[in-house]
This record gives sequence, C-alpha cells and structure tokens, in this order.
Amino acid sequence: MRGEGKPAPDRLARLEELLDKQDIYECLVRQSRASDRGDRELFLSGFHPDAVIAAGPFVGGPQDLVDWAEDFQAKTYSSTFHKLMQQSCDIDGDTAHTETYYFFVGCLHGGETNLLAGGRYIDRFEKRDGVWGMVMRNNFVEWTSVVPAMGNPLGEIVDLELNGLPSKDRSDPSYQRPLVNRRKPHIPG
Repeated sequence: MRGEGKPAPDRLARLEELLDKQDIYECLVRQSRASDRGDRELFLSGFHPDAVIAAGPFVGGPQDLVDWAEDFQAKTYSSTFHKLMQQSCDIDGDTAHTETYYFFVGCLHGGETNLLAGGRYIDRFEKRDGVWGMVMRNNFVEWTSVVPAMGNPLGEIVDLELNGLPSKDRSDPSYQRPLVNRRKPHIPG
C-alpha cells in the first residue's frame, strides 16, 4: 500500500534506470575530460577493455585509441575542449545504446586559428560485474569550421597563474583538492 514509506515498485525501477543512465553519462564525461587533460587512466576508465572505437580514420581498441589520440593531438592542438550535449539512452537489461551530441574546439598550434566541430557519438555500453563501460563507439563528425582565434577579452590578468593554469596533465587546476583561491581580492573598476 502506498503511503507507508515504501516507494512503489515502478518508482524503484525508474530510480534504478536513472542511476544506470547517470553511470553511463559519467563514463562519457570522464572520457571527454580525460581527452582534454591528457589523462590516460581516466580516459580508459570509461571503456571495457575489449571495446571497439571507430573515430575518424581510427578503428581499434581503447589502449590503441589513447596512443593514437595523444600523438595526433600533441601534433595538432595546443588545447582541446569537448562539450557533451543532449543525450538519448535506451537501456535493455545490461546493455544500453546512447546517442550523445557534442561540440569540439581544438586550438591549433600557432594560436591563430581554432577548429570547431559538431557531431554525435553513437555508443553501446554494457554493464559487467555491476559496472557500465563502453563496448562500441561510432563518432560521426557532422560539421567543421576553422575560425580565427582572438585574445582574452579581459586582457592580461597579472596574478592568474596563482590559482594554476590550464594544462594537459594532472597539474591542471581541476585536479586540485581541495580547490582554493590564492589570488588577492580585486574588483576591476
């Protein structure tokens, strides 16, 4: 009977599905963040080891993808930005199929231009021993554009480095625990 402090069975099933969807989404977030930060271990944590990835000219497994992508990105970009957008996720038992839209920015070496791209990741995930991981990816780049880069509209910020500077490794401020401010209070005027 409802009202006795116990959720209805359909509500429990919906909550379980939401938790599964969140676990799947977090796999994608880890992969995107890790790609931008050059964090191999974090990147691989979103895949099952036998996954197959088809991304541009690359078709292979997660370990080989990291090797190829690290080399390609180091030769091509000074920094990258992966933004995940809307997602559909269909779960059937321990298998899920997702479609996730993305926006990508790659700052080309030299600092004069940026590559913009938009597309979709079409992925299959499996839950093994209670853990969701990607087992198949198709990366569909649907459009690209090259745009001129511009300087920071705020100008030079003298003490910005005190809180850390963006980097493609674990010295990036996003890894700092606890996150603290080392800059002096300042209200631009």
